[in-house]
Amino acid sequence: MRLEKFVIHGGTPLRGTVDISGAKNAAVAIIPACILINNVCIIENIPNIADVSVIIKILYELGAKVKMLSDTSIQIDSRSISSHVVPYEMTKRMRASCYFIGAMLGRFSKARIGPPGGCDFGVRPIDQHIKGFEALGATVTNISGMVDASADRLVGNLVYLDQVSVGATINILLAAVRARGMTVIENAAREPHIVDLVNFLNSCGADIRGAGTDVIKIRGVEELHGTTYSIIPDQIEAGTYMVAAAATGGDITINNVIPKHLESIAAKLEEAGATIEVDDESVRVIGGKEILRCNVKTQPHPGFPTDMQPQMAVLLCMANGTSIISEGVWDNRFRYADQLNLMGAQIQVDGKVSVVEGVRELTGAPVQATDLRAGAAMVIAGLVAKGKTEIEDIVYIDRGYQDIVEKISMLGGNIKRVTVNSPGDIRKAQ
Repeated sequence: MRLEKFVIHGGTPLRGTVDISGAKNAAVAIIPACILINNVCIIENIPNIADVSVIIKILYELGAKVKMLSDTSIQIDSRSISSHVVPYEMTKRMRASCYFIGAMLGRFSKARIGPPGGCDFGVRPIDQHIKGFEALGATVTNISGMVDASADRLVGNLVYLDQVSVGATINILLAAVRARGMTVIENAAREPHIVDLVNFLNSCGADIRGAGTDVIKIRGVEELHGTTYSIIPDQIEAGTYMVAAAATGGDITINNVIPKHLESIAAKLEEAGATIEVDDESVRVIGGKEILRCNVKTQPHPGFPTDMQPQMAVLLCMANGTSIISEGVWDNRFRYADQLNLMGAQIQVDGKVSVVEGVRELTGAPVQATDLRAGAAMVIAGLVAKGKTEIEDIVYIDRGYQDIVEKISMLGGNIKRVTVNSPGDIRKAQ
């Protein structure tokens, strides 16, 4: 079996400019949303990553006509969709596959999909999604391990989320867009990609207000029309390169960003000693002479993103003191700590809190990407470490970062993707 890994020789400050791709989290919501539009949509600025490829494949298997117009643009005609069933083999790889429930329920009043997979952060139920579907009049059951949702007709209602959930907010939005009457989501998530999804749906004729606040109102419409829409830049990809600049003591200008989306990340990097310069569509990060300790608590937007927590941990591994990281969103998100400790870090984890003692340097070692963002953290760790770092299970990283080897190489980093055919047989991937 052919496997791939990253081999990184660290110690070089990253310098130069990097262009950010379209937002993964927006793309994996907007593409399923095209099911609701009984016409043709063109989606631009889509990232060329594994998760988007899976979402597109699911849409194609459902019967949609899908045509790639360029590396970053896709045309989707959902008029020919003939199935409302997505098997487990296609959903087990990613959490966002659950958005097909809301989209198909919204259009066909029925959906059946396998349980969604993705990164393992402990228990990740979809109970809030189901609560929303049931409030709109759907019946949701488990049939032979498949999630089955159906309704005679969806009707708007008040949905209060017991906890802020990005996934539930998106799924309820999708189901409610064509429901009869008004749906109000209270305690809704406010992330930028939710706003992007709403902007897309409104451009197709939806009537949704309040995106970006904790109360979203959806007035159902009979039908939606096609549109051409460009996805926002990826906040987390941008944040990852921001941390990489600070951690390596480099100087990176990050283009094609929305600076407002990066404020919480920039604030913590400045607290850790980096210099941040902001322009209209770019941000420059200059690493400080020393890395200062600071505490981080992840929270729903506009707080510090949970998807940036592992990357920030790498930076704090080399701070001049003790930092505390508190995880306020997911359970079991510190699995990467053991991998960083193999490189000389001193991280102690107690439940949803980690204590990071700064060290003078990290040392290259064989490590694993335990999930998508942990994989990004391992890449940053390899870039700052002394010696060679080999990262396995990079399939996680490919799920969310477009052309990461090429982008880091252009910034002066020494990183290569290699293919392992058998033990002792490593060659550069073509």
